Amino acid sequence: MKTQTYVLNMGPQHPSTHGVFRIILELDGEVVVKATSVPGYLHRGIEKLAEARTYTQVIPYTDRMDYLASMLMNWGYVAAVEKLMGIEVPERAEYIRVIVGELSRIASHLVAVGTYSVDIGGFTGFLYCFRDRERVLDLLEMVSGSRMTFSYFRIGGVADDLPPEFFPPLEKFLKDLPSLCDEYDGLITGNEIFQARTKYVGIITPEMGINYSLSGPVLRGSGIPYDLRKVRPYGVYDRFDFEVPVGKNGDCFDRFVCRIKEIRQSARIIQQAIEGLPEGPIMAKVPKVIKPPVGEAYAEIESSKGILGCYVVSDGSPKPYRVHFRRPSFINLGYLDELLVGWKIADVIAILGSLDIVLGEVDC
Repeated sequence: MKTQTYVLNMGPQHPSTHGVFRIILELDGEVVVKATSVPGYLHRGIEKLAEARTYTQVIPYTDRMDYLASMLMNWGYVAAVEKLMGIEVPERAEYIRVIVGELSRIASHLVAVGTYSVDIGGFTGFLYCFRDRERVLDLLEMVSGSRMTFSYFRIGGVADDLPPEFFPPLEKFLKDLPSLCDEYDGLITGNEIFQARTKYVGIITPEMGINYSLSGPVLRGSGIPYDLRKVRPYGVYDRFDFEVPVGKNGDCFDRFVCRIKEIRQSARIIQQAIEGLPEGPIMAKVPKVIKPPVGEAYAEIESSKGILGCYVVSDGSPKPYRVHFRRPSFINLGYLDELLVGWKIADVIAILGSLDIVLGEVDC
């Protein structure tokens, strides 16, 4: 039966698409014939603002990119400046960065898992994940004084040492985390309705994942074990024993499961970092007024969403001449238009949610 296609503006639907991202769908009945992603309503201008700030003053702006994993955003930026200046970060500071960075990864993944449960129609999973995320934010608040935008990293180290009262609740959380992940698996992963909505839906083949430069759980869900912490270790990640979870089918279900498995692996890394935490300074000897030599540097880390890269150009002044970020959420969205074709409206919700984007990072 021949029907006429029609256009539907979809969004905002996902928690990270609060009025600043929409998808224009051309539909034949409920089937997507064409999809056009329209980001760009946030107008943050962080990269341009950085040109009018000193190198240190840029750090709080990075918090506002992926505000669900602010510590990792800090890390990506300071790593580029440290590379530009040839700064060697003290060993204790590197271990502290790993601890708070992995806690930030856990907090971000808990938001991804919980909100995805809501996307599919299960509200209880959201409550469980946010209940446990509060414990992570309590820990990060002890360290930085903030619960979301931490501005904790510094060029050459970190702002402050870990307080003694930080370790007992951290140990308790790490002890509880395996059973908490079992709860998520029992409530969400094993739910037959959830599986019916996500298995074999929105399949990303390994070839397309590579061709579109996808990264993070979105790529690893397609069976490619590419994690910068393993393949190109930075900081002290080469000292830790952990696995890189991967999927088999590259569908929404595999991308979801990868995030829960990564929470377990982050806990392993943190435990090893605590046990091996050395004594010593937490800051390198850095001049008060940072003026890197004329030149450029690029550094990248594995954030919760994928590879976060930062490119910094110096003209020898106290302010960067140019700063540009490779944002994993933005890159991962590049395949969405092609990915949605052939699926139904309900599947659009599941596919977009499985990418775990955050708009502060997409339109920075």
